[in-house]
Amino acid sequence: MFKRYGFFIFIIAAFLLLSSTIFGCGSKDEKTAGEVKPVMAPAAVPEQPPAPAAQDVPAASASQKPDDGSGTAVEVDGVKLSKVRLEQEINEKIKALKDQIPKESQERAKGEIRKALIDEFIVQTLLKGEISRKKAAATDKEVDEVLDAMKAQLPKGMTMDDIYKKNNLDARKMREDIGMNIALNKLVMAELGGKVKVSDQEISDFYNKNIDQFKQPEAVHARHILVAVEKGANDKVKAEKKAKADDLRKQLVGGADFAALATKSSDCPSKQNGGDLGFFSRGQMVKAFDDAAFAQQINAIGPVVETQFGYHIIQVIERRNAQTVKLEGETKQQISAFLQNQKQKAAFEGLLKRLKAGANIVVYGK
Repeated sequence: MFKRYGFFIFIIAAFLLLSSTIFGCGSKDEKTAGEVKPVMAPAAVPEQPPAPAAQDVPAASASQKPDDGSGTAVEVDGVKLSKVRLEQEINEKIKALKDQIPKESQERAKGEIRKALIDEFIVQTLLKGEISRKKAAATDKEVDEVLDAMKAQLPKGMTMDDIYKKNNLDARKMREDIGMNIALNKLVMAELGGKVKVSDQEISDFYNKNIDQFKQPEAVHARHILVAVEKGANDKVKAEKKAKADDLRKQLVGGADFAALATKSSDCPSKQNGGDLGFFSRGQMVKAFDDAAFAQQINAIGPVVETQFGYHIIQVIERRNAQTVKLEGETKQQISAFLQNQKQKAAFEGLLKRLKAGANIVVYGK
């Protein structure tokens, strides 16, 4: 599925980003900033840029004509966008963004939105025409495959309808957008002769030119139990919380199962994973937690550590020395995928440039 629509994978990525904003736990218990994530070799590869959306590519080469009174705002090879429809779309955008645009900037914003919508119409019209000429339209089965892949990534108990409602999305429009992007993928692959080729030499050159991105700092893999203390708690409450943490540590030293006890007793969202925080490097946690974790022996139940969040019992599971990720396995595959994406993006831009050069595009009025 993903191999088949490699250029289209950005829609899945965007969907997952949307889902994470809805379903993420948002915990910041031990973080100094951002989110604690495992440090893995593939993470060293730069993020793949999304396939360019229509509005990402300027619609240059359009001729400008005075308003001829026909009611047309822009025309592309005989396909017209009316001034009435354009104004409706501009007003809809302004309404949606009204709380984000200062009153004194609304006229300028309106002009920028107008230009963006005209550019988008030009690009969409050119691409739809090419899809029709090349008979590259997506089938219902192809759209369903992508939707099924999205559904498979949803958290347990969630449905696509939940996503639509939460974010004011329209299922029909989603299908149209997915279909459009599948069709674009077909056009791009045709431009590339049906296959994107990346040589071992290209992969090696990329790796050597970006070697700093493949260096990993020292890291530990740890789990913990947190007995949370609210900010401003008095000495009595703190003493009670400390006593609870001491008792939990005593149970662990006595042989209690760490994951089970964390699941039952920890106040950190990581309790859902048995207290597991994954790998983290120095500086990702608050200082007291950081210092304790990097000083501990593997598998030891450390002393109770106090931070601004409360009392922690930490166990280090693994330790990893600073290293440079080798050019092999998954890292090599990730670089190859990134370079394929770059070639597909260049092919898309070349296709659009060629379509514009051969089209009759007229923008009326200002």
